[in-house]
Amino acid sequence: MGKMESEGQWWKSQLAADIHQALRIKELKLPTYQAQSPQIGMRRYFADLLAVLSNRYQLCPTARHLAVYLLDLFMDHYDVAVRQLYVIALSCLLLASKFEEKEDRVPKLEQLNTLGFMCSLNLTLNKRDLIKMELLLLETFGWNLCMPTPAHFIDYYLHPAVQEGDLHNGWPLSSLSKTKAFMDKYTHYFLEVSLQDHAFLSFRPSQVAAACIAASRICLQISPSWTTVLHLLTGYSWDHLTQCIQLMLLAHDNDVKEANKSKSSPSASQSLQPQAHVPHSPATPSLQRQPASSSQQLLLQASSYPQLSQHSPALSQLHMLADCQALGPVGLPPPRGFASDADQEFPNGKPTVEWIQLRS
Repeated sequence: MGKMESEGQWWKSQLAADIHQALRIKELKLPTYQAQSPQIGMRRYFADLLAVLSNRYQLCPTARHLAVYLLDLFMDHYDVAVRQLYVIALSCLLLASKFEEKEDRVPKLEQLNTLGFMCSLNLTLNKRDLIKMELLLLETFGWNLCMPTPAHFIDYYLHPAVQEGDLHNGWPLSSLSKTKAFMDKYTHYFLEVSLQDHAFLSFRPSQVAAACIAASRICLQISPSWTTVLHLLTGYSWDHLTQCIQLMLLAHDNDVKEANKSKSSPSASQSLQPQAHVPHSPATPSLQRQPASSSQQLLLQASSYPQLSQHSPALSQLHMLADCQALGPVGLPPPRGFASDADQEFPNGKPTVEWIQLRS
């Protein structure tokens, strides 16, 4: 049995279904995110920073997403000096790496201390402070790091994302394997998009993962946009996903516009130093990517679901995504807050570091 065939059998197994069901139950108990941090304007910058470091140390997507999620939750409950957010962000990255990765993949303390921004800010991590910070994080999360993110669901949903009966522009797929490869690239692109705006925390992680699949099918012009198989597997109907899909497509359109702008003025793009980690929409040589203005049209064609109001806070914030590329402590416009569906709060553990204050 080939590797791809054995992987296909694994995703169809009862064990995979049981793991998926356990994660779905876990996500119902996730803490409430209220977007109330005074430093929320810095949130996009630190999410980009963690993504850059994750790529540098070749961490898996689940470690990267868990690190950003831990930082989001911690910032939501503590007032932290901006300078010390670097230490907290690195601590979240280390905790997530230890939880999700093999031991040899976990970044070493010596590596982190040699990072450029650590030197420029005159920050140094020692083992004692790191252990103290990790303990504070663990106490804040009730010693529970098993918190599902969209990255934990994406592989399970990717397996049936493209089927032989699907159509591309109304015609049968010319190559199922190539289409699956493009689907994988687009899905992980949208997975990265979901890290960049805290508006996606208003959806359940499994819902965001399912929306990544649907948005990718729309961009690749694969019909139907949402199949019965995907509906049954994810438990989400098209109507459940449309709002999240629309946020992703708006971000995609903005990224396409920024990419075109960078091509037309390369000197302008070089002036932003250092560069932020902005996921680029993947190239699709045989499955043509949609122009920037057509993603919305495809979404409207795929369903009669009513459009969101153009005054929606989430939509207005996504128009700012392309304007926040500089990887530095700049004054980013603060996104507006969303509250998730979960109803469990963090335990109010006492902070052990003097520059952190627990929000009442």
